[in-house]
Amino acid sequence: MTQSPQTPTAPDEDGEATTVPTTAEAANDVDTAAEPAPEPVTAPAEQPAAAASSDEEPAPAASSDEDPAAADQGDDGAPADESTEPTATTDAADADAAEPTASDAPAAPEAGTPLPDTAPAPSAPVPGPRPTPRPGPRPSPASVRPTPRPAGRPAAAAAPAAAPAPVAPVDPAEAARAAEFGRVDDAGTVFVRDGETEREVGQFPGATPDEALALYVRRFLDLQAKVVLFEARLSATDLSVKEIDQTLGKLTEELAAPAAVGDLVGLRERLDALRAVAAERRAAAEAERAAAREAAAAARTTLVEQAEKIAETDPSRIQWRPAGEQLRELLDQWKEAQRSGPRLDRATEEALWKRFSHARTTFDRERRHFFAELESRNAAAKGAKEALVAEAERLSASTEWGPTAGAFRDLMTQWKAAGRASRPVDDALWARFRAAQDAFFAARDAANQATDTEYQANLVVKEALLAEAEALLPVRNLGAAKAALRSVQERWEAAGKVPRGDVQRVEGRLRAVEQAVREADDAQWRRTNPETRARAEGAAAQLEQAIAGLEADLARARAKGDARAVAEAQAALDARRAWLEQVQRAAQDARG
Repeated sequence: MTQSPQTPTAPDEDGEATTVPTTAEAANDVDTAAEPAPEPVTAPAEQPAAAASSDEEPAPAASSDEDPAAADQGDDGAPADESTEPTATTDAADADAAEPTASDAPAAPEAGTPLPDTAPAPSAPVPGPRPTPRPGPRPSPASVRPTPRPAGRPAAAAAPAAAPAPVAPVDPAEAARAAEFGRVDDAGTVFVRDGETEREVGQFPGATPDEALALYVRRFLDLQAKVVLFEARLSATDLSVKEIDQTLGKLTEELAAPAAVGDLVGLRERLDALRAVAAERRAAAEAERAAAREAAAAARTTLVEQAEKIAETDPSRIQWRPAGEQLRELLDQWKEAQRSGPRLDRATEEALWKRFSHARTTFDRERRHFFAELESRNAAAKGAKEALVAEAERLSASTEWGPTAGAFRDLMTQWKAAGRASRPVDDALWARFRAAQDAFFAARDAANQATDTEYQANLVVKEALLAEAEALLPVRNLGAAKAALRSVQERWEAAGKVPRGDVQRVEGRLRAVEQAVREADDAQWRRTNPETRARAEGAAAQLEQAIAGLEADLARARAKGDARAVAEAQAALDARRAWLEQVQRAAQDARG
């Protein structure tokens, strides 16, 4: 049953139901002054228009050497609801925001702190005061945990603690080369050869020399890994100069006198070599800033070109509302570039802003001209819509439901194409058109209701058939269920139509019963499939042969007194017997 259409307001030219403005209101819009332009700190300002006629806003006056302010005064007469010059004041933001400086390299463990002989735990270790060495359980190199990394940003501290990455395995060759720079005396004291001197790095009593050295070698390898990681990250474009300096300082401090065993002199030389690379990276960062400023100027130029393209569009083909919104979006993008983008030099920004302001002024002038012509178009739209209303009122008494419904759709299409009249006239005509439309569809709904009442008896019959069909579920006797369902389906077709509102409900219930019987039929076929039964019986025969062989193996193993062979044969025998039981059950199901 087709429902009566909802009651919309007058549709606009784009097919949407909207309220049409009057010619007088459009004229009032024309007399409304445009909103002033924003006054961002970093944008050049536009001076109010002088008494002399000028289509272009005057050159902006700067409030500072680097941050000129913008104040755009639009031409008088632009409609207020279409103005592209919102009043907003924006402040410039420094383009060079501070970058995060937290180092990703893990810190080395404290010197002289042997840890218990346990594997590294997956959770993050808790930092604590440096303990004094004391005798304790003999640790292994794998039990050494790295010292937790320094605290990061406050936001990171508030986040849930994630499981740390697993500790990388120690390369035996690297560990052996590092161990050549250390030794352990009889008291368990560990020394490292640091250049021309030898110094104590810790004590590990109660352990073998290799175990004692392994702890401090691992610390050296951790320091070496930090240097390697920094060397790799130094070439990354997202590493800030501040982070480079902080990482260099931290690694220099850690390599001053670390409690580690390895080629410390070579590692320091490697870090010194990275300082020159860091200097090059600083220069590259400065070049990137210059490139960012050039990109920002190009982006502003793109905004200006888009605004000029809008202003140069043929007034007879432009859609004023979307174009005005697009121009306002361009202005918002301009202000956002001032707030968060790199600063431009004053001359470049003033020149670009002058072009942008001129484009906006041109657009507003053409729009005012469009609203001046609106009144003449309103008169033509009024005549066309009066004819459509007369035709709709003539069709409202028709009883040819299908053709007349199509005719009303055609009238609605013509209404949308007729254009807008003044608001009061357009609203009054739309009210008459809607009343004629509602009268027709109300009469059609009443006729459909009478038809549904006629089909109500058929609905009672089909609901009884549904109860009979649903009583077959769950399916216990497939043959009887299929025969009963065929009988229900034959009587279902003979019962006739039901009211439109109940068609999907009753048809859906019958389809559910049919689907259940179909699934039961499929399951029966799978159980009685000869191929499935043959495969199950063949597998059972193979398992029986395997069980016989395993029983013989078990007997021989018991005779020899071989406990291991007995256990293996018994386990294999138990597994085969379990498989045989499952296969036999499947074969029984296949036989029905």
